[in-house]
Amino acid sequence: MTRVQQSDLRRRPARGRPRGRELDPAALREVEALLAGRSQARDQLIEHLHALQDRYGHLSARHLVALARWMRLPMAAVFETATFYAHFDFVDDGEAPPAPLTVRVCESLSCQLAGAGELERALAEGTDPASIRIVAAPCMGHCDEAPVAQVGHRHVGHATPGLVRATIDAGSLDPGPIDWPALDSYRARGGYGLLAGLRTGRVCVEDLAAMLEAAGLRGLGGAGFPTQRKWQAVLACPGPRYAVINADEGEPGTFKDRHYLEREPHQFLEGALASAEIVAASALYIYLRDEYPGLYRVLQRAIAEVEHAGIAAPGFIVLRRGAGAYICGEESALIESLEGKPGKPRHRPPYVAERGLFDRPTLVNNVETVYWIPEIHRRGGEWFAQQGRHGRKGLRSFSVSGRVRHPGVHVAPAGITLSELVDEYCGGMAEGHELLCYLPGGASGGMLPASKADIPLDFDTLQPHGCFIGSAAIIVVSTRDDLRTVLTNLMAFFADESCGQCTPCRVGTDKMLALLRRDRWDEAQLRRLSRVMMDASICGLGQAAPNPVLGALDHFRERLASQGIRIVAGETGR
Repeated sequence: MTRVQQSDLRRRPARGRPRGRELDPAALREVEALLAGRSQARDQLIEHLHALQDRYGHLSARHLVALARWMRLPMAAVFETATFYAHFDFVDDGEAPPAPLTVRVCESLSCQLAGAGELERALAEGTDPASIRIVAAPCMGHCDEAPVAQVGHRHVGHATPGLVRATIDAGSLDPGPIDWPALDSYRARGGYGLLAGLRTGRVCVEDLAAMLEAAGLRGLGGAGFPTQRKWQAVLACPGPRYAVINADEGEPGTFKDRHYLEREPHQFLEGALASAEIVAASALYIYLRDEYPGLYRVLQRAIAEVEHAGIAAPGFIVLRRGAGAYICGEESALIESLEGKPGKPRHRPPYVAERGLFDRPTLVNNVETVYWIPEIHRRGGEWFAQQGRHGRKGLRSFSVSGRVRHPGVHVAPAGITLSELVDEYCGGMAEGHELLCYLPGGASGGMLPASKADIPLDFDTLQPHGCFIGSAAIIVVSTRDDLRTVLTNLMAFFADESCGQCTPCRVGTDKMLALLRRDRWDEAQLRRLSRVMMDASICGLGQAAPNPVLGALDHFRERLASQGIRIVAGETGR
């Protein structure tokens, strides 16, 4: 054997010795002390990563190695999950940890229109990066207070450099207080009567389903699937079953779920528990976006109240928080995240109603959907249905932001038009602004010109115009806004939030963003790329990302030309 071969043998790890990063015994002791008494099950991984991040301000490689050993997981699984989510700050060996305080400035469209870019630049210029980190962040769900910054865990609405610095100087880093009606107040208004009726048999499931069908209640997170049909799909599969609430509203312009959770957490919980009761769920999971730290505390207290009152068994309601990933609003990606994995959408079929959480039949509902169930039971399906306008049924909670005088959540008749919504509920356009276009369903819902402001806003009414209502996030854009800046803002969001699992979305969003930044737009290339993304992406992110661009090509060619963009026919065969 040569000397080189002998040297190679000496460098190889001994048989049975783990490859890769070595365990730091001190780090293992720190992990064991921090997580003492907690479960080592795989689905707890993200919760444990949150605990480490909260304790140390970041995730170090040494702690991740120790966590993998403690949970008996492959190192690759822990590192993959830790580096997938935006709110986890992974620090590798030899790298400096982030500054002690992070200030996030929302860069979503509503905040950009309100001057978020200037705010971020002003904060960066006047801040010591060694002590305070200024970062741009996607939508925080406070679009009605744009521009928004998050200082530690506290949101600063209508933020200015002065307000942000005053918040820092005051040390106000925890979420602000939220005043919400406690359990006794909700019960005094008949709260939890529906749940009690279901449990005693006084309320018949079939009658309740018929009531919701008469009301026309559909999933209000985006897809619009009839609520009672979801129950039927899950009940058709053998148990055990689970119920999951999707409270991860990350669509830019959407904040209606926050509105209801802040004001009526117990009505939401009753609707969620009633849904879980109907499908005989073994547990109810609530997945709350990490951008809502104040709501996390509200729900913790509300859940404790229902457990103390005997309304729910201790541990039946499981509250989990996300970690900064828009893709987890997609139901199968959310379930992957609940299982402690990166939030990557699953191929379907099978659908989550058949094989969802822990591979069992799973009912997934949006916050607003279950919020309305107790209200419809109290007041009747016909009451809800009669609230619609222009031949539509029910009420919709419109999250309105952008260039209107009174942004906010406006509960209005389903089928109301944009013109009616702005005039009757939003106080008209903001001073000095004239309507150019609007997004009827957030960043992914497409774009319509002012000439189409009289289309009823509801499920199935917008599809003929290349749009959809989704979660009813209405973003209003004015003639004073730069249209290419609007489009690049939306596409940059999709490119940043793509999970990277499928090539059409991962490459397509980046490619389209690069094309939009050019002064010469090849229309055939843009439309061909859009078709590939829409046809071949695994989930709705890649499928819907081109919608605003297609709307601009259909309706705003002259406007874009006035901004120096030359649109050419291109070569379809290229």
